[in-house]
Amino acid sequence: MKKRYSKYIRPLTLSLDLLIINSVVFYISDDEYLKSSFLIYINVFWVVSSFFSGFYKVYRHTKFFKVLSLLTVQFAVFFMGFFTYFSLFREGDVVNNQTLILSTIFLGITTLKYGFIYALKKYRARGRNFRKVIIVGSDETAKKMIKLFQYKKDLGYLVSGFFSDKKVKNKLYKGSVNECYSFVLENQMDEIYCSLSELSNEEVKKIRIFASNNNIGIKLIPDANELYSKNYKTEYYDDSVLVLNVNKLPFEHNENRILKRIFDVTFSLFTIVFIMSWLTPVIWVLIKLESKGPAFFKQKREGLNGQLFICYKFRSMNFDIDSDKKHTVKNDARVTKFGSFLRKTSLDELPQFFNVFQGSMSVVGPRPHLKSLSIEYQKNVNNYLERHAMKPGITGLAQVRGYRGEIKIKSDIKNRIRLDIFYIENWSVFLDIKIILQTVFNVYRGEERAY
Repeated sequence: MKKRYSKYIRPLTLSLDLLIINSVVFYISDDEYLKSSFLIYINVFWVVSSFFSGFYKVYRHTKFFKVLSLLTVQFAVFFMGFFTYFSLFREGDVVNNQTLILSTIFLGITTLKYGFIYALKKYRARGRNFRKVIIVGSDETAKKMIKLFQYKKDLGYLVSGFFSDKKVKNKLYKGSVNECYSFVLENQMDEIYCSLSELSNEEVKKIRIFASNNNIGIKLIPDANELYSKNYKTEYYDDSVLVLNVNKLPFEHNENRILKRIFDVTFSLFTIVFIMSWLTPVIWVLIKLESKGPAFFKQKREGLNGQLFICYKFRSMNFDIDSDKKHTVKNDARVTKFGSFLRKTSLDELPQFFNVFQGSMSVVGPRPHLKSLSIEYQKNVNNYLERHAMKPGITGLAQVRGYRGEIKIKSDIKNRIRLDIFYIENWSVFLDIKIILQTVFNVYRGEERAY
């Protein structure tokens, strides 16, 4: 298992920046700045504004002037936010030391930013905090990339070898393109660099799928005629070496995972407190009056990264020992009369808000499948496992588009997975809200396949 510590750099620098901001405000010793409302405002504003400005998106190859540009944008926004507070909430008051506070914060964070980058470069130049990479290709650009990594050790890249179908007499040559897959897994590589001038589209696609499934970074080395699409971001590692960075999925960014988690906790807590607190006892009584057995139904489902978790529902069927092996079908004899109502209104899914609050599910995402059915679907659907890249949801894009319930033909599951993957690749808070509203509308209208 690879131990990566680079993921802690951004949270650490953010924490240090907030420490500087609060320390400067504290040592000014002006009562106007030590009010809890101002401190909360200024900290939240810094975090939110830095998220949108990309202030902490500094990489190993980021240049001096790019960092300066980030500092300029971030502080321009921060200064406006600072003065906005006193304009809106302390209008007419004369507050001292504003210039001193802002200039000290700017100087402190700028010094920390460049000092931290300098320290990291020195640390990496000594062979620490490096990324193990391979190059797939042997053209001139690929050779230039290898030389760059070898001579600029402060970038923190260790070239473990290169692969090409053109046999080359070089100690770094490790074999053909097809041999790179086993090498990457056996030696726990962090990134793969692919030469687009040497590889076919099919080979690049195969490597991209392999990298995605094994959580490995992938970069593309373009030729002069390469056309760039929105799926790629250009990066210069040196004045003469251009690399295409394959854009990450939304949930590969920590800030998006945090944002979605905040949304899930807020939404689920609201539902539990204001809806389930009074509706659950009513449903519990009606279920118990109609049939014997527990009011809640528990079942193991596949979640994030294929891990099993206990999914909760209101029981809508009579007990069946084969419930873990088959889907509900139309006019299913196992479904009770009240259970049919629960399914048509989707009220049987309400207990899953406890799953959301607990963290095993999300409000919106691909629906969780039984392990037995998941194994079956993997045989028929390409890229099926990509849906495990995020937590399963109570509702999802596939469900609001009509692909829910019984799988009658192969195209049903293929379309469902296609929409699940589209959602994962194009997630946004606004898309979640849109799906939730569409779910509510569908329940109100009634769905033909809700049985």
